[in-house]
Amino acid sequence: MTDHQNLRQASLFYHEFPKPGKLEIRATKPMANGRDLSRAYSPGVAEACLEIKADPANSARYTARGNLVAVVTNGTAVLGLGNIGALASKPVMEGKAVLFKKFANIDCFDIELNEPDPEKLAEIVCALEPTFGAINLEDIKAPECFIVEKICRERMNIPVFHDDQHGTAIVVGAAAKNALHVAGKKFEDIKIVSTGGGAAGIACLNMLLKLGVKRENVWLCDIHGLVHEGRNEDMNPQKAAYAQKTDLRDLSQVIEGADMFLGLSGPNVLTPEMVAKMTSRPIIFALANPTPEILPEEARAVAPDAIIATGRSDYPNQVNNVLCFPFIFRGTLDVGATEINDEMQLACIEGIAQLARTTTSAEAAAAYRGEQLTFGADYLIPKPFDPRLISTVATAVAKAAMASGVATRPLEDIEAYKQKLNGSVFKSAMMMRPVFDAARTASRRIVFAEGEDERVLRASQAVLEETTETPILIGRPDVIERRCERYGLTIRPGRDFKIVNPQDDPRYRDYWGTYHSLMARRGVTPDLARAIMRTNTTAIGAVMVQRDEADSLICGTFGQYLWHLNYVQQVLGTADLHPVGALSLMILEDGPLFIADTHVHSEPTPEQITETVIGAARHVRRFGLTPNIALCSHSQFGNLNCDTGKRMRAALEILDSEPRNFSYEGEMHIDAALDPELRERIFPDTRMQGSANVLVFANTDAASGVRNILKMKGGGLEVGPILMGMGNRAHIVTPSITTRGLLNMSAIAGTPVAHYG
Repeated sequence: MTDHQNLRQASLFYHEFPKPGKLEIRATKPMANGRDLSRAYSPGVAEACLEIKADPANSARYTARGNLVAVVTNGTAVLGLGNIGALASKPVMEGKAVLFKKFANIDCFDIELNEPDPEKLAEIVCALEPTFGAINLEDIKAPECFIVEKICRERMNIPVFHDDQHGTAIVVGAAAKNALHVAGKKFEDIKIVSTGGGAAGIACLNMLLKLGVKRENVWLCDIHGLVHEGRNEDMNPQKAAYAQKTDLRDLSQVIEGADMFLGLSGPNVLTPEMVAKMTSRPIIFALANPTPEILPEEARAVAPDAIIATGRSDYPNQVNNVLCFPFIFRGTLDVGATEINDEMQLACIEGIAQLARTTTSAEAAAAYRGEQLTFGADYLIPKPFDPRLISTVATAVAKAAMASGVATRPLEDIEAYKQKLNGSVFKSAMMMRPVFDAARTASRRIVFAEGEDERVLRASQAVLEETTETPILIGRPDVIERRCERYGLTIRPGRDFKIVNPQDDPRYRDYWGTYHSLMARRGVTPDLARAIMRTNTTAIGAVMVQRDEADSLICGTFGQYLWHLNYVQQVLGTADLHPVGALSLMILEDGPLFIADTHVHSEPTPEQITETVIGAARHVRRFGLTPNIALCSHSQFGNLNCDTGKRMRAALEILDSEPRNFSYEGEMHIDAALDPELRERIFPDTRMQGSANVLVFANTDAASGVRNILKMKGGGLEVGPILMGMGNRAHIVTPSITTRGLLNMSAIAGTPVAHYG
């Protein structure tokens, strides 16, 4: 079977199973009883109807309209397929709706209409205004698409955006902005030659004019040759705006001295011989799909310094509309904009371009492993899976909408809005906010034991950008330097952060001497101390904290948890500071849930369980939450005399022996802990109110198992594990931790103990 056949079969299977299509509708409110029904429909629904009748703006409060977009097409110009008709275009439109949901959490209906007449099509679209917050026109052929959009924009009081035109133009504008930056050229100075007089091509040229390109420096060609004054064949007003007064007639003639080629036409239109006629450092945007106007390798054969973008994902610089439309609609809907104007589109361009010039996110690097994601000729625009797009672009669009006067629901706090958007893609962002706020009040020194790890390097960059902490990395300077360059990071050892080199550090004698003095009566000889201080980065980091050269250690990105814990306890453990337990925060769709002890005590004693409960209560408050702790066991309120039940009951007695400033109850099953109604039926006199937000277990097998099930099957995001009892002097993570997880742990480590008791 050929690659094409494999792809065809896989694609058809994807669309058919486990249920046909790519979309479904889900209710956002409960419908479990008669009371729910009376509120959702008759008679309660009348109240919402009357509120909207009194003020139409209330539709955004009481219905889904404010977050609902229609993708509308007649299927006359489907990308790569042409005029296949409305019904055959439905898979494409469903896909567009999925992208809206995936990248910007915008609900979307795809609407395919059997109407080729542009005025009648516009009439239908205009009639949909009460249903939707915005309209995305898609795959309507030129010049009809211009007519449809013009009528709809004039008659409708909601945004109408033809993505084939403006989405493409915005991404091209962002890529061009950065390409000129790399080439050292300016919009106002360049000569542009373009092929393709369709909707996308014309819109891109219009956008480039808004960015500063001079009208007289634009040369537009189509299948009939150059668009010139006096030409009548296949002309429309949009093309005629770019007619040149000249005797030149074809692409090979006008390409001479061009700084930029913009292709939105067909395969192999641009030849290597034509590229050779362009200026030095030519910019070539060959965007035809699936075969571009010229393959990048062919262009570089005659112009090695060419800056090239295509519409394909298997080459650098893919000009993909998904970089634009989800996020421009997100910002537009959130401020209730009545249109998407030039100011908003230019803001979108700047947001996309600026993001590419900053350090690549760890999430994008993970999604595109193996690709060089450093700003330059091969990285002009961000990747679609860069999670920062939504906050960067949508915020820029929202600000532009407010500044230009088209926002009907202006935002009061733009920074809070940006943080909310970050919270929609970084599930830990909102939960971690109190911790980051506390961490910013003190400049703590965080030493990372595995300083050569890519996740640690990316986290260190983020630490420097987002906190007041100072990262210290243990590792070989030359390796760290090379990896920072390879990963496109701007940080450099010696300049931005300090390094401890295990192979050659002037403090080596002091370090092994300190370690030996601590361990001499525990069987560690001077030779062994010297060897450990050359090879064991966890022990080195712990010694640094013990010597007050760092405030907190983070280790564990590889290796076994208890191995790391052994050295942490050896060096940093005291009568007052000793490992109490490991606490993991699981961020779930319906809220946070803390799990303990996941790593430290395999079969904790009642005294150790008590310490875990007290420590968990203290740490939960760091997140701005009120602890509600359940002691979990196979036994439920004394119904079994099993080992876990005995130990939990003994721990409960210890807890009850003196007043506590937090809520706790036990021993109980997990379902009783999380379901107050069930708990009330089983044990009516329970002292706990509401659902537990902390589950403490009597062995690590249970705690770790629940943690992993929530993470792998429940979609939970873990923050932690937090090592309790060590005064915030050390934390041991697990090998599965992500860069953002390390950033979160650095914020926890960066919080002074005084902030949480």
